[in-house]
Amino acid sequence: MQKLIAGAAFAATLSLTLVPATATAPVASAQLPTASVAQPQAVPMPVQAPVTASATTAAVPIHVDNHSHDEVPNVAPGQARADFNAWLARAPENREAVRAFRAHLRANGVDDVVPVWQLVRTSSSWRDCAAGRFEVAPRDKWDNIVKTLAFIKTDVIPAVGPVQAVSGYRNEDLNRCSNGAPASAHRNFFALDLVPVSADVSRGELIREVCAAHARDGRSYATGLGFYSGVRFHIDSSGFRRWGPNGSGATSPCVTYS
Repeated sequence: MQKLIAGAAFAATLSLTLVPATATAPVASAQLPTASVAQPQAVPMPVQAPVTASATTAAVPIHVDNHSHDEVPNVAPGQARADFNAWLARAPENREAVRAFRAHLRANGVDDVVPVWQLVRTSSSWRDCAAGRFEVAPRDKWDNIVKTLAFIKTDVIPAVGPVQAVSGYRNEDLNRCSNGAPASAHRNFFALDLVPVSADVSRGELIREVCAAHARDGRSYATGLGFYSGVRFHIDSSGFRRWGPNGSGATSPCVTYS
């Protein structure tokens, strides 16, 4: 009997010594979820990314030209890319006009010839004439520039490399101030004044290569060709012709330059 009592007492003592270990285990396991719960608090941080992306959506049309041409000489002050960006951001109608104009060029396969933002440069004399530095031509004149860009794409760029447009459409007031003819090719958006992007293209090379392209294919594109000082030149599609300092074909650098 005493042995039975002693055995029972030993069993009770053993069970009591095991309780603290059993009780301690749940406490430790209960702490694990607490650590896990604290980590997800950092998860909401990436939610800010869509806000930044949507905030910059308005700037997307400025840079979709897929061109990285650097600025070159002969560009008038106030008509650089940063100035265009500011003009574009200034008014929703500017952005919408550029989008629509780009879509028209894309539909005609000429949106990749010259960066679209350069095609809305007005004139190097915009400041002297108190005119806008950028302007999208009226819609009824958009078709006029398509053939001009086609000639630049097929004949000019293969000859002298990428070109930058420094003057395009001129409205009536700007055209008058610039001493343009009433039916000026710029006034009706047939014309672009251009410069080669590469500084390695000399005036002699420019004249030789572009005159050869004009003689070969200019008639098919109704191309007009003129040269200014340096490496600035004029291309339009309002009639096959070429001219020099006095406006006649006989003084064209295509004839006189050797």
